[in-house]
Amino acid sequence: MLPFELFIGGRYLRSRQKQTFISLITLLSIAGVTVGVMALIVVIAVMAGFEADLKARILGVESHVVIMHHGGKFRNYKEVVKFIESVDGVVAATPFTYTQVMLRSSSGASGAVLRGVNPKSAKRVIKNLENGHLLYPASSGPERDDRKTVPGIILGKELAKSLRVAKGDRIHLISPRGMLSPIGHLPAMKQFKVEDLFESGMYEFDGSLAFVELGNAQKLMKMGDAVTGVEVRVDDVDRAGEIAAKIAQKLEFPFWTRDWTQMNRNLFSALKLEKKVMFIILALIILVAAFNIASSLIMMVMQKTRDIAILKTMGATDSSIKRIFVFKGMVIGVLGTVLGVCLGLLICVLLKNYSFIELPGDIYYITTLPVKLKAMDVLTIAVSALAICFAATLYPAHQASRLDPVEAIRYG
Repeated sequence: MLPFELFIGGRYLRSRQKQTFISLITLLSIAGVTVGVMALIVVIAVMAGFEADLKARILGVESHVVIMHHGGKFRNYKEVVKFIESVDGVVAATPFTYTQVMLRSSSGASGAVLRGVNPKSAKRVIKNLENGHLLYPASSGPERDDRKTVPGIILGKELAKSLRVAKGDRIHLISPRGMLSPIGHLPAMKQFKVEDLFESGMYEFDGSLAFVELGNAQKLMKMGDAVTGVEVRVDDVDRAGEIAAKIAQKLEFPFWTRDWTQMNRNLFSALKLEKKVMFIILALIILVAAFNIASSLIMMVMQKTRDIAILKTMGATDSSIKRIFVFKGMVIGVLGTVLGVCLGLLICVLLKNYSFIELPGDIYYITTLPVKLKAMDVLTIAVSALAICFAATLYPAHQASRLDPVEAIRYG
């Protein structure tokens, strides 16, 4: 049997109001909750999409874990790589060198970050090098003989634009690690051939990063058979910190590790903070709608004073009266939340499948809005909206429950 509080609350919702102003406020309350929930879902989904897309682009160039040596370069990297690959959760490991150099072409010059990598193992660790030619593509004839004297280099797309070079062009790499001469310190210089270009979508990488074969980098930096560190790819990026700690514990001092979250901590911390701030700002739309719910309930309490008094004289308790108006307010909140969730999901699906909004590619690293819907985000938004609407009903319902039936009948 339906409780009488719900029955009366439903009658109040279905009955035509004598004052159309109250009905208008009720409709505006539903519309406000709907718009607030819809805006929250769309914005949070777009921000989650940006974060996921940024994460994928960063991990396309960077490894999941980096192992370094407190003394700088180290020579026993082959044993270290073999040991790391035996650790549970590690997919592959590769040695690398890292230094800053100057690149010069016939049309320009630019500073760059040079990474020396092992062509075979680097493909298994760095995603953007999986499908590239990686320094020494298969070839035959005079071109292959040419590569014996002119090593290859892979440049970021934006870096190649700065140098005004394309695949097949030759550039000079200038390293500060040169030699002493009677006229002073001379930088080392070596010619390279542009074998391929890569594009990660991140200007920070595309405009400054270059890859060469590990042996050539070691010779250029006069490192002998030493490397800067070892890069690692794990089977689960979310467990990268845990696996990095395990590797550091087994290798012990003087080795130390950093995972991709630590290397990009400031960036992802800023994104999380921005997401929280946007949630709070857009939740204010729902809060404004909640004030409308409270206003409509207060005006209804004033209009239904005689009805409340009659219910109390018939035996209705204060809590029963309170539940009647809480029910009416929550129906508005639930209806607005459901409509907002449906519209928000619909807009997210449309944005994901159709390019309604285009972004300038020369300013942003993407041309369309990325959207990533998370069930937990949608649930959090819906629960928050309902909680705000519930809080808005408490004061009007409490005031209705405190009405004195005698005074209400006398002056109602």
